[in-house]
Amino acid sequence: MKLSPLQQYGIVTANYWAFTLTDGALRMLVVFHFHQLGYTTLEIAFLFLFYEFFGVLTNLYGGWIGARYGLRLTLWVGTLMQILALLMLMPVAGSWPKLLSVIYVMVAQAISGIAKDLNKMSAKSAIKTVVPETPDDQQQLFKWVAILTGSKNALKGVGFFLGGVLLTAFGFNAAVGWMAAGLALAFLLTLVLPGEIGKMKSKPTFSSLFSKSQGINVLSLARFFLFGARDVWFVVALPVFLEASLGWSFWEIGGFLGLWMIGYGIVQGSATGLRRLWGQTTSPGVSAVQFWSALLTAIPALIAVALWRQVDVAVAITAGLAAFGVVFAMNSSIHSYMVLAYTDAESVSLNVGFYYMANAAGRLVGMLISGAVFMLGRTESAGMQACLWTSSLLVLLSWFSSLRLPAVRNAM
Repeated sequence: MKLSPLQQYGIVTANYWAFTLTDGALRMLVVFHFHQLGYTTLEIAFLFLFYEFFGVLTNLYGGWIGARYGLRLTLWVGTLMQILALLMLMPVAGSWPKLLSVIYVMVAQAISGIAKDLNKMSAKSAIKTVVPETPDDQQQLFKWVAILTGSKNALKGVGFFLGGVLLTAFGFNAAVGWMAAGLALAFLLTLVLPGEIGKMKSKPTFSSLFSKSQGINVLSLARFFLFGARDVWFVVALPVFLEASLGWSFWEIGGFLGLWMIGYGIVQGSATGLRRLWGQTTSPGVSAVQFWSALLTAIPALIAVALWRQVDVAVAITAGLAAFGVVFAMNSSIHSYMVLAYTDAESVSLNVGFYYMANAAGRLVGMLISGAVFMLGRTESAGMQACLWTSSLLVLLSWFSSLRLPAVRNAM
């Protein structure tokens, strides 16, 4: 049976959703489990070092592989590698020497990082193969990108909550085993995909790994700073801060961050409708990137000031996270559309791979800075404030980078 482009995209998306659940849950499982074992924030950050570092390499080379051999291959390899990473974590025990645990988990996380970015690159590149390349379809492309990105982050939020629940109910080792089994079932859906999806007609050369487009290059730099600004306080510092300052349990923190990710995803998925409410009926352009980046710059700084003035911690974090989530979601959604607007269907996986390489590099730098900066504070509150000020600086650099973006064809 020959699948239509829409059916192909539906299968890719379903697999991506299942993968995202395991990715979000695994992040919470690792942070909470090793914090429970007495690891510092910097040591926990190092557990994710290879996850982010190999994500950088994967996005760069994965786009080339996808263009040369098709997106089905990158999707299959990504899903199977995530299953392998989950199975590797099953025997991890608190009785292991710390150095052995760190190295072993870093290797497993490296495999998971490769898997995550192969899967994400495949799913986001597949959109361009479905939506026709005509001026009238730019708004439709923005809508599809917003829905995919929003649904992914909403499900990642569910994954955060799932990770906290699984750790509480089954423990670390059994939790990763159950997730591996579930993802294996999702993999079976992808076996019907055709091999030519996303494959370039002419074989791309190795030199085509690096984008030659000014729009892609500048947008990638802005993306690097944008996602560094999120992860510098959200990934490691915030969960540890909530546990230390408010005494929340793992499932409560997982549920809280999960609800934030779900809301964040809903805003992303609704980006087209929200812009229409504000009178914006055309697809976004350079001015939209600059506006939302400038607005985001103030929010981490305001949260830091609230903590410094000793405003109720739960109120400051909840209100600040809500504001940050809405504005960051609009930023991310418009960015994800712009990278596809700057490219064509023939070279989409190459350009998307290069762009998400910058995304992964930003997460890597943000995550490492997070663990180190948080430890510089004499108290948890001071450490959190330092991470938030760093976040504000990185968003400012993202806005500054966006000033060099060229105009997008068919966008306003």
